[in-house]
Amino acid sequence: MKYLLLSDIHGSLPQLRKALHFYDEQKCDMLCIVGDILNYGPRNYIPEGIDAQGIVNLLNERADHIVAVRGNCDSEVDQMLLDFPMMSDYLLLVDEGKKLFLTHGHIYNKDHQPKGRFDAVIYGHTHLWELSRQENTVICNTGSITFPKNGNVPTLCI
Repeated sequence: MKYLLLSDIHGSLPQLRKALHFYDEQKCDMLCIVGDILNYGPRNYIPEGIDAQGIVNLLNERADHIVAVRGNCDSEVDQMLLDFPMMSDYLLLVDEGKKLFLTHGHIYNKDHQPKGRFDAVIYGHTHLWELSRQENTVICNTGSITFPKNGNVPTLCI
């Protein structure tokens, strides 16, 4: 399977549209969202093109092809609008024997990894992309499609 991994949409419809265009262009099979979908949060500025309902509509059209976890800016109210589960703090995705641990990053991250053996730990939260290896585990921070930090461009991963 081919996955598009992204995080920290924070309510920006234009940024989500770009990501979904890339998803379609790359012929991905599954969209993995590692938190902070609709709300921009109290520490961020209001993003360009904020449109929670527009995001709900776009994502619900693809609900059968989405797995997601809760970010620190996500709430039960968000879950009431979305047609796919997103309230778990983490998700274990197993594909052809590979174990991928998906989480937002505010609980588990590269400095506080979950117990267990995983082929990859995938998270966001910091808005700083990273791809590294610790022993036999790939560490992937997807960055942010809306609020990249340190002068980075918006990022996501395949």
